[in-house]
Amino acid sequence: MCGRYALGIRASFVRHQLEENDMPVADAPEDDDVRQTYNFAPGSHGLVYRADVPDYGAGSNPHRRDDATQGATEDNNDPRPPVEDPKETRYKLQAMKWGLVPFWTKRNPDYGSVMKTINARDDSLAASGGMWSTMKKGKRCIVIAQGFYEWLKKHGGKEKIPHYTKRKDGQLMCFAGLWDCVQYEGSEEKNYTYTIITTDSNKQLSFLHDRMPVILENGSDQIRNWLDPSQSEWSKELQSLLKPYSGELECYPVSREVGKVGNNSPTFIVPVASTENKSNIANFFSNAKKAAKGDETKKTWSANEAAAMERVSGVENTDEEKRARGDRTSTEDNTPFPVPASTSAHPIGSKRVHEAEEDDDVALAKRSKSEAHAPSAAPPDKSPHSKKAFSRSASSNGTKGSPTKLGDGSQRITRFFNK
Repeated sequence: MCGRYALGIRASFVRHQLEENDMPVADAPEDDDVRQTYNFAPGSHGLVYRADVPDYGAGSNPHRRDDATQGATEDNNDPRPPVEDPKETRYKLQAMKWGLVPFWTKRNPDYGSVMKTINARDDSLAASGGMWSTMKKGKRCIVIAQGFYEWLKKHGGKEKIPHYTKRKDGQLMCFAGLWDCVQYEGSEEKNYTYTIITTDSNKQLSFLHDRMPVILENGSDQIRNWLDPSQSEWSKELQSLLKPYSGELECYPVSREVGKVGNNSPTFIVPVASTENKSNIANFFSNAKKAAKGDETKKTWSANEAAAMERVSGVENTDEEKRARGDRTSTEDNTPFPVPASTSAHPIGSKRVHEAEEDDDVALAKRSKSEAHAPSAAPPDKSPHSKKAFSRSASSNGTKGSPTKLGDGSQRITRFFNK
């Protein structure tokens, strides 16, 4: 049984992948018309790849609602002739609802009824007649998926562990399927639905379940024969295509959250034990340990770097190195140091340099001689009570006034303002 699969990619990407595998696509739905989810459940609109044939399927005889399960009628009023050459057939991707509703259905079925037709057993197609009679003759299709889910039952079914199965090479999975188109009474809307064909499990998946979807190889003659509209009658050749998959698959446990239809996450197709699965509690603690180890590594690196810098700074320079640095005439980027502009048209010679040095010495001697004849200043009084207010002159611009005794003129002016 296949009751849940993954299709978390856009329709445009699926089209590109099919064309890369020699599966031409003449028409495809918009990305928004197809549900992109990693938890694809019955009742959702998925991607179906099929031959571009009328809604009644391949063949020259359209069916009527009264035909029910009896197959096509003998009415030959089909305006479109049957296609005999598969090379001239146009193929398309179409959005359809998962859970096949036969064309003769008069009213929209409930969810429980739809669940009964999400899968079609390969052995039921081998028998003549039945509800799949008209679909298997002219309405065969390929259902596109990334992989599918199955639940492993333990302890007598009390515990169910979800497993995800995909192709080992990472290619898309192509399930063999059937489709149909129905118009309910009183409605002009066409409803396209599909089912996935199942067969016996291969040896690799026998531990998980006794049934698995029929998987056809991408771009192979199997798919071309399965979709060939010229084969409008069921045959042993078509029946032989419905067999367990012989290619390499990967199957592993995944998050239990996939069990709820409303949940959706790309982690649903990641192994529980994988380091990429953030929902795994073991990975949480593992990541914490890695982060702590990373911090210790950073600390060790910083300590080593500091020690290296200390060793470098502690090396004594040789005399040659000191002279080399002392004689530098340029900056670190080899740009020459700026030279002051000369006031003369000619560079200063050595004689002028000596004269300048002699002038500086004479000036220094004169200044020293004048300072020697000047009265020495009294040493400052370091007593805490020695500070006195100083007077300021009106013409001194804030400089300290002279500590000399006031003259007669100054006394007369003072007495004038005190009157």
